[in-house]
Parts: sequence; C-alpha cells; structure tokens
Amino acid sequence: MQLQDKFQRSIKYLRLSVTDRCNLRCFYCMPDKGIRFLPKEQLLSYEEMLRLSDLLTSMGVDKIRITGGEPFVRKDLIDFLEKLSLNSQLNKLSITTNGILTKPFLPHLKALGINQINLSLDSLNEANFNKISRREEFSNVMNTFHQMLADGFRVKINAVIMEGINDHEIGDLAELAVKYPVSVRFIEEMPFNGSTNNHTTIKWDHLKILKELKIKYPDIHKTPTPGNSTSENFTFQGAIGDIGIIAAFSRTFCGSCDRIRITSTGEMRTCLYGHNVLNFKQLLREGHSDASIISKIIDAVQKRSKDGFEAEKLRDKTNPIGESMSLIGG
Repeated sequence: MQLQDKFQRSIKYLRLSVTDRCNLRCFYCMPDKGIRFLPKEQLLSYEEMLRLSDLLTSMGVDKIRITGGEPFVRKDLIDFLEKLSLNSQLNKLSITTNGILTKPFLPHLKALGINQINLSLDSLNEANFNKISRREEFSNVMNTFHQMLADGFRVKINAVIMEGINDHEIGDLAELAVKYPVSVRFIEEMPFNGSTNNHTTIKWDHLKILKELKIKYPDIHKTPTPGNSTSENFTFQGAIGDIGIIAAFSRTFCGSCDRIRITSTGEMRTCLYGHNVLNFKQLLREGHSDASIISKIIDAVQKRSKDGFEAEKLRDKTNPIGESMSLIGG
C-alpha cells in the first residue's frame, strides 16, 4: 500500500518529534522567556511512536527523521532508536540535533545504521552563536561536529539565515563545504518563533542567498536534485562538500512534497504551514484499532492542501501561525 494525497504525491517521509524540550533558546524558534514545556504524560510514549511508525511504514513511508526540540534531551532515546531501527520496512533513519548532548551517543547511532545527521549551526562565530542561541555551547557543538566527521557520518549543516544577525556569515558557512565533506544548507527564516509578532516577508529569500554566494563563488552552479528534495543543491570549484538552499518561507518545493509530521504530543500535520489534522494520542489512548487509525490517516492525507500557502489560508483565524518550531518538530 502506498499512501498518496489527491495530487498523487506519495507520502514516504515522516518527521517524528520526540520532545518539545530544547537546551537552546534560539530566538527564531522561541520568544525571550522560552515556551511552557509540556509534562511527559502529554507527550507520546515511545511505545505509541513505535506503533504509529509501524502503521505508517505499512502504508509506504520508508524514511523517518527524528526531531525535537532537541531529541537527546529525552531520556532513553537510544533504546527507542534501537527498536525503531528494527522496522524492516524502513529504508532510512536519520536525526536532527543541535549537537550539545550528541557526542557520547555517536557510537550507538553508528551501530544502529544511522549514518546521516543534520546539525543545526547558525553561526561560526562563538559570540554570535551565543547571541542567537542564548546559551554558551559553541565549543561543545563544534567538538561534536568534528567527531561526527571523524566517525564517518554524513553531516548536513542547517543554518537559518536572518537579516542583520548572521547574513554576513553566509560565505564563511559555505566555506565549510571547501574544508569538509559536508552539505551546508541555508534555510529561509520561517515565522514559527513562538510569537504573534511574525514576519510576512523576508529579505534573505533563496534568491538573495544564492546571489550572495555567487559573490564569493562566481562559478557556483546547480547539481542534480532529487524530485522530492526540499533544497536546491549547488557546488563550486574547490568544494569537497556541497551547498543546499531551502526555500522554507517561499515554499517553492510544495509540488513534490512527500512528507508528513507528527509532533511530540501526537498531532499529525500534512503541511508545516497548516493546522493539526489528527490527534494520534487521543486515538491511541481511546483504544482505536490499527484499521481505524489507518482509515483516518488516509482521509487526512486526501484532504492535504496543494501547497503551504493554501494550507496557511485554511488555518483557523483564531490560530494564526506563531507556534514555536520546538512544539511542531524541527
């Protein structure tokens, strides 16, 4: 069985958030005072996540990315990953992390066949990193980065580009692809910052980011990109890694989107910019059968919006965009 929406887009990729908690307080994700983290009983249990993963992989999902918050903040994550990795219908299991707690677990991840890690890193300047994250963890994150490379992980760097904050570091971040075999992905800033004070336009869209890269690397050019990729990929002379630009605010990739999200509280989203469409926690705890849950998943996916702009328009006016990405799942 292959799960599809009404636009014949196959759903093959699940972003599964295991926690809303994070040990950073990045201002593009949270307001100054942070957010109110939820008690454990309001989150999906690992057993519930495993059951949902089994159901979705039986419907054609073959890639799962573990997100948060910061995944390694949640206790016993490795035990959960070990059980999840046993799913024979899963072709790829990966994880996004800020790297603060990750280093001791790298051998465990490697043993489980998790060989690709996305590392959030918005600045290569320690003072600026501390300003963005409101924490002093730069050396810890960089130590984890170098250990990932030494251990042979495929590393993708995620950098959100913000006007007047780290836009002057675009060239420096791109230089990582010269020094190391990494993919540096520049991400448009999105309005999921836990605040009602959200932008409706951005200066640093994907076009401007590319224009800035061309100043330092005039020969930068596109490389073949998988049809369901969220990024446009590039390379340039001297690069041993590559560059990706993700038009997360401009939403240029919606036509080939193959992903859904499950938040740490069990809410399903068929679009990041849309509203929650299913409450898995309620369904599971009310005792719904697998067949019942599968039927509800099919129905929700069939109602999926054409793109992020349509999904945003369909949101309840009393629930405008403004949640923290930590709550949604990064």
